[in-house]
Amino acid sequence: MSDSFATDVLDITTGATERVVDLTGECEQFLTRTASGRDGLLNIFVPHATAGIAILETGAGSDDDLLATLHHLLPADDRWQHRHGAPGHGRDHVLPALVPPHATLPVIGGRLELGTWQSVCLVDTNRDNPRRQVRLSFLG
Repeated sequence: MSDSFATDVLDITTGATERVVDLTGECEQFLTRTASGRDGLLNIFVPHATAGIAILETGAGSDDDLLATLHHLLPADDRWQHRHGAPGHGRDHVLPALVPPHATLPVIGGRLELGTWQSVCLVDTNRDNPRRQVRLSFLG
């Protein structure tokens, strides 16, 4: 593999509740190991049909607001055609259409370029699958 490309997989346990998990620290640690002061792109990808990646403020209620909004837009009831799993699980399979399973972000001088209040987050509403993988890839 080229020196200009590096990749790693994070194993994340989200538990039995809907969660927004801040991955910013893990992304920064990955870049410290792989970017070596270079410019490039960080791609964050979750290879699951029921989770997504969001860039948002955390810790000030925005993560809870996102989950509340998803509850409003995607109620956990029996309206969904996709019916295996817990009641309302079909909504989890619609989630990636609203919160995509990936994000690509600029890296300048080996550092993630986020706005002051922005964080990289895993969004997981699927209570049936408490273990997730997130692939981080740097191209620079």
